[in-house]
Formats: sequence, C-alpha cells, structure tokens
Amino acid sequence: MWGAILLGAAGCYVLKLAGLSVPQRLLDGVKVQRVANLLPVALLAALIATQTFGEGIDARAAGLAAAALALLARAPFLLVVATAAATTALLRLVT
Repeated sequence: MWGAILLGAAGCYVLKLAGLSVPQRLLDGVKVQRVANLLPVALLAALIATQTFGEGIDARAAGLAAAALALLARAPFLLVVATAAATTALLRLVT
C-alpha cells in the first residue's frame, strides 16, 4: 500500500518537474494559450458527464437538465446550482 502511495507521489513530482522545465517560448504560443484556456472547461465537462451518466440515468441527470434550463434562462450561478441540487434531492426523495 505504501509503495503505491510513494510511487504516486514520485509520479506527481516528476510530472510537476516536467511542467516546470518546459521552455517559456513554447508556452507563449497562441495555440498553447488557447488550449490552456479551454482545457479546464473540457475536463470539468467530462467529469460532470462521467459522474452523471456513469452508473446509468438517475436523479442526477434531471438535476443537470434543470441546471441547463436555468442557464438558458440566464439565472445567476448560485440559482443554477440551487436548482440542480433541489431537483436532484426532490427526485431522490420521491423515488
């Protein structure tokens, strides 16, 4: 168990070191900047999709749909989150 933890820690350190050793001229490119701006959004969307639909469709999918509708209505972010949470909680309570 500890071996796996140490191996994971070493892997994280090597990955961080590799990122720090990239020359600045490569990071200043327009394509790199565009990818760096869009990558967190894509990763978050993939995480949401995996967590929502990974175990089949349930109340989480309805919460995501309610959040999408609230976003289309241009609701504030906190209201979007509250709508999604309330929808999911109510459906879990009913089913």
